[in-house]
Amino acid sequence: MAVERSPKSDGDTLPGVYIGLQSRGVFALPADMRKRHHLDEPGAQLLVIERDDGVLELHPQAAVPAGQRWFWGEKWQAMEAEVDAHVAAGEVDLHASADALFEHLAAIRQEP
Repeated sequence: MAVERSPKSDGDTLPGVYIGLQSRGVFALPADMRKRHHLDEPGAQLLVIERDDGVLELHPQAAVPAGQRWFWGEKWQAMEAEVDAHVAAGEVDLHASADALFEHLAAIRQEP
């Protein structure tokens, strides 16, 4: 599939890319563009909007919003699995209220 760069843009946007379209409507974005917009990650999608003026807009949609990526990182998921194991083993204390939790924490802090 041939990819050609369009002429320089006006400065507000990056230069465009001409992409060949296959007979079934399939096309491939250049690898650097997929990486830059996190479209190389599993589950990533493109929102396609057809405007009244005939323009098709492609809006990259990462599988996980940028503000939540920390949660899905390997380290954090390992910590989540550790907590799940403690819960499954019954190694947790339940409290009826926030005050009861704070009282429990204060008592732990005072233990020798």
